[in-house]
Amino acid sequence: MHTYIIRITRLIVGLFLFSLGSFLTIQANIGLAPWEAFSMGCAYLTDLSYGNIVVITGLLIILIDLTLKEKVGVGTVLNAILIGKFVDLIQYADIIPQMPTMELGLAMLLIGQIIICIGSYFYIGASLGCGPRDALMVALGKRLPSVPIGAIRGLLEGTVLIIGWLLGAKVGMGTAISVLGIGIILQYTFKLLHFDVKSVEHESIYDTMKITTLSKSNPDI
Repeated sequence: MHTYIIRITRLIVGLFLFSLGSFLTIQANIGLAPWEAFSMGCAYLTDLSYGNIVVITGLLIILIDLTLKEKVGVGTVLNAILIGKFVDLIQYADIIPQMPTMELGLAMLLIGQIIICIGSYFYIGASLGCGPRDALMVALGKRLPSVPIGAIRGLLEGTVLIIGWLLGAKVGMGTAISVLGIGIILQYTFKLLHFDVKSVEHESIYDTMKITTLSKSNPDI
């Protein structure tokens, strides 16, 4: 149980950092990344907050993941719920202003992307389940083996970006930088932290429940 407390703590810290980084990219005010654009567009369309849209979207995607028989873990569910609520909390604190110039926007966007990558290192490393969107990408990749995973990711992100743009979300230079730059920053961040993401074996909710139940009944496990 002590190990799980550490892993859950790591997961929550990672999700908070991911949320903070995501909010910084929004406040950069030079164009939204695809999923942020989608959520912001849906927020414009409804009376719901940006964070609540993120939560609803994440939970709906988890249902799709389950339908496609993809592994869903504790981290997958917490990812869907906490990122949106953390963003709402950070926005409510009102301590991060929107950037008024392109130069400041670029600086904030870069800082936000770096924090997103550090957050990803923490929450992925907890090995309690990948995010709902990543699980969806993997599930579609398994069912479309002849289609490169990059093409599937591009199709998903391109679709939500177009929807967000049509709903009024801001698309600009920051959008292109987010799409092209996040992969490079993620690669170097993981390399700097000596983190091999391919070696992570995620647990499903069932696996976690089984292991924790056995641990309670036999502390020596």
